[in-house]
Amino acid sequence: MSDSHWDKLLKIKTSGRDDSRSDQYRYPYEPTPYAVLERLAGSGYIGKNNVLLDYGCGKGRVGFFMAYQSRCHCIGVEYDERIFKAAKKNHETAVSGNRVELFCERAENYHIPDSIDRIFFFNPFSVEVLQKVMERIRESWSTAPRKIMFFFYYPSDEYVAWLMTMDELMFVDEIDCRDLYDGDNERERILVFEMGL
Repeated sequence: MSDSHWDKLLKIKTSGRDDSRSDQYRYPYEPTPYAVLERLAGSGYIGKNNVLLDYGCGKGRVGFFMAYQSRCHCIGVEYDERIFKAAKKNHETAVSGNRVELFCERAENYHIPDSIDRIFFFNPFSVEVLQKVMERIRESWSTAPRKIMFFFYYPSDEYVAWLMTMDELMFVDEIDCRDLYDGDNERERILVFEMGL
């Protein structure tokens, strides 16, 4: 199903790219393709008892889709107020809106609830910001030990190199998405990591 069909079905508007507020630390808004989200939903890693956190949620596509497909609860965090307004507007109409919460805050300042056990990233920010975010996650995890799964879509070499240095993280799986697009792009994948008990 095309992106526009999914938007229509979910009763949201999430298409289009926006780089008006991006800089070297925070990257442009670009929604995760629905084809990739379908693959993630089909992986079995996210179910109705999970709480998924989407960093750099933009207009909310990941949260609304995953809440619809897997029945999980989702939390989206977005720092850009203008894009966040579009997410809030989507929240009013989304068919899965009752299972989605949205917060307008910088990722590195967001306090992670103990209920979070799944986290999604589509290159929302630089490695420098990622390091601060992972420190917050580590604090949450040490306060309330639990299994947390991480999903990194289209990861940069910088992200991968740094993630491999984190002792608490264990590489679990790679969800290959290269067949969804032409060109056999190595970055078309979702890397799955786990922070365990």
